[in-house]
Amino acid sequence: MAEPSTAYRRVPGWAGVAAAGAALGVLTGTALVVLAVVAGPGPGLTGYVSEAGVAESEYAWPYRIGVFSLATALFLLALALRAESRSPGLTRVEQPGVATVQRLAGHRGVALLRQVASLGGAVVLLVVGGLTTLLSGAVTCSAGCPLPPFEPATVADLVHGGASVAATAAVVFAMIAVALAPQVDQRLRRPATIAAMVALPLAVSVAAAMLFVGRGSLVGVLERLVLAVIVVWGLTTALTLASARRPERS
Repeated sequence: MAEPSTAYRRVPGWAGVAAAGAALGVLTGTALVVLAVVAGPGPGLTGYVSEAGVAESEYAWPYRIGVFSLATALFLLALALRAESRSPGLTRVEQPGVATVQRLAGHRGVALLRQVASLGGAVVLLVVGGLTTLLSGAVTCSAGCPLPPFEPATVADLVHGGASVAATAAVVFAMIAVALAPQVDQRLRRPATIAAMVALPLAVSVAAAMLFVGRGSLVGVLERLVLAVIVVWGLTTALTLASARRPERS
């Protein structure tokens, strides 16, 4: 007896458009920011990426438009992931880390893990990342983008620096949420897992270097590496969602 055939559909058309828009936003934003960093008057690897966007730079507006493009890409990626989270045909798997969290934090810890480490949690984190990226682009730092504890900073420097750090952290945690989500396509889980394993130690290293070493080549290189991982993950995830197909709900 022949097995019944399974009908497939693309994850809603608007979600595919959002994912494609996210991919375009990542590419456009990255190109503009790289242009501003490479062609601008900044100090190269010894400085922050944000120094390309200071008011004195002739590439300030290309930089800011690039940052706004990346923020838009995060919003569109969140929209596409939201549709993915509601799609039929996703297989539920045992959530990684549940047993460990239960031993350490009990049932409340497990409940919190299941709320945060999910596609829904990733959507919220990407929206937070988009908002803080917008703030980072809207509020520019002064020359050199000084930050404590090694340099005196203005209020704008603190707002810009805090928004940039928050945006990076939100996207890295979004990767982790996708990697640990109990219901997610393996084509999304694998790149999220790899990206999180690379980005998390890099992000921690950047934070430690900023606190204990200060501005210089170490922070500059680490910052660019973690941003590169974020760009690759965002582009990979957006392209995967743009081409995703799911079984029709019977």
